[in-house]
Amino acid sequence: MTDAEAEALAKKRYFMMTGVNLVGAAGAFFGLVIAGRSIDWYGQILGGAIVLSALYVMAVVPKAMAAKWKSPPEA
Repeated sequence: MTDAEAEALAKKRYFMMTGVNLVGAAGAFFGLVIAGRSIDWYGQILGGAIVLSALYVMAVVPKAMAAKWKSPPEA
């Protein structure tokens, strides 16, 4: 793999991890909107669950992607 190909791959992976964070932030916002506009307790619980799951995705998925894509140590 040439340096240009490696750089293009690294850029693609970076944008994928950033995209996961953006989707997680949008999900957290969506959960807050649901919880804030809800008049029933189960709507508020659903919104809270969406927020918590979105925050979990933002915390775990990019780190897992980075660990999977980590370069092997050079010998």
